[in-house]
Amino acid sequence: MISAPGRFSDIPYGVMRVVLGALFACHGAQKLFGVLGGQIATGAQLKVAGAIELAGGILIALGFLTRLAAFLASGEMAFAYFMKHAPSGFWPIQNKGELAVVYCLVFLFVATYGAGRYGLDRRPPRGWRGSA
Repeated sequence: MISAPGRFSDIPYGVMRVVLGALFACHGAQKLFGVLGGQIATGAQLKVAGAIELAGGILIALGFLTRLAAFLASGEMAFAYFMKHAPSGFWPIQNKGELAVVYCLVFLFVATYGAGRYGLDRRPPRGWRGSA
């Protein structure tokens, strides 16, 4: 019998979301600023990809506008896979597109799951009142 996620599943999900977002933001920083061993992107498509990666990665890590950011990031990774990797062969292991496929699918999961308990998207608890 399959049971609902355990009561501690929000903790590893939150850690995964933060690490995933931070790593994705690093890819964007490489493209936009040439840091972390990257080169500044010259083409318009790569600059747009860098902006999606940097902004989307930060939003996903914070858990703010998580579903939208993850959906855009998933689409960007699918686009990147089919534009850059798929022309070199069908299988991701052969065309070096494994990371794009993994990012695409994990971001699609994040887009459906949301920020989780520890994201900024989380609504305040019932009965909670902020300072006036």
